[in-house]
Amino acid sequence: MRLRALAFAAALLAPGHSPATAETAMPFALDWKFEGPAAPYFVAIDKGHFAAAGLSVEVTAGQGSLDAIPKVATGAFPVGFADINSLVKFLDQNPGAPVIGVMMVYDKPPFAIVGRKSLGVSAPKDLEGRVLGAPPPDGAWAQFPAFASANGLDVSKITVEPVGFPTREPMLAEGNVAAVTGFSFSSFLNLVRLGVPEEDISVILMADHGLALYGNVIIANTDWAAANGDALKGFLAAIAAGWKDAIADPAAATEALISRNPAADAALEERRLRLSIEANVLTDAVKANGMGLVDPARMAKALEQIAETYTFETAPDPAKIFSDAWLPAGGFPLQ
Repeated sequence: MRLRALAFAAALLAPGHSPATAETAMPFALDWKFEGPAAPYFVAIDKGHFAAAGLSVEVTAGQGSLDAIPKVATGAFPVGFADINSLVKFLDQNPGAPVIGVMMVYDKPPFAIVGRKSLGVSAPKDLEGRVLGAPPPDGAWAQFPAFASANGLDVSKITVEPVGFPTREPMLAEGNVAAVTGFSFSSFLNLVRLGVPEEDISVILMADHGLALYGNVIIANTDWAAANGDALKGFLAAIAAGWKDAIADPAAATEALISRNPAADAALEERRLRLSIEANVLTDAVKANGMGLVDPARMAKALEQIAETYTFETAPDPAKIFSDAWLPAGGFPLQ
């Protein structure tokens, strides 16, 4: 799904404008479909935050947390939205690839195991002896080995069933699997929409069970960023402004989303947005320190946890994974 957002500044419409005033094109690759948590990016379009920075933004839906990384690394997109832990592994496997994290969005990652209590899954250990559905490109599945290690799971006792994204929650709703990997807010609400009683759904958030990992981050092509630093700074400021507006008025933000995805359930997507704000974006750390930043000590611990179940070709260099060079000191205040 691709939507073109051309928000022309008044100067472009004025007689005699020069090429210097033309907007910079910023194709933006999302990780997933146009659902609730994508609303802030459309708010930034509709409220003119991108236009005020001289940017013309094109938003493209993705097919999973890993999807945007190669798109940005190859230069097909200058910016994207992706799981930083998957970025860590991508950079290890593709040393020197021109892609880096530039603004943390999900300070607390939504990686989760979502199960059904009626099928015997309420806690991590309950996965042993049961079938776990996992889409291979899923960001939560990518973190499962570290989660299993942190919780002492015997993975030989867990049957992993590869599933597609469209069939993940339906298979759980039908009882064909006992649990699935996914983003907490998305899988939970998808199950509710399919008629599974909320009280029967167990959401095992990995961040609450031993993982210090961060979640999704805005990524940029480093070659492009080196030549377009001001544009990137303006883009990130507009992203933060969109999130701030969405936090202040989730209902209005959802309207911006629904205008791009009319088939979506507005009430469901507003709830999905609210859940992502409460659990993943507006955390205590972000309230105290601002949006976008990464704590070096926490990142170091996250890298150690990744190394428990992933063998690095070379020791990871945090400076090549994330940079705050395009962020303001203290991050972006969201309240």
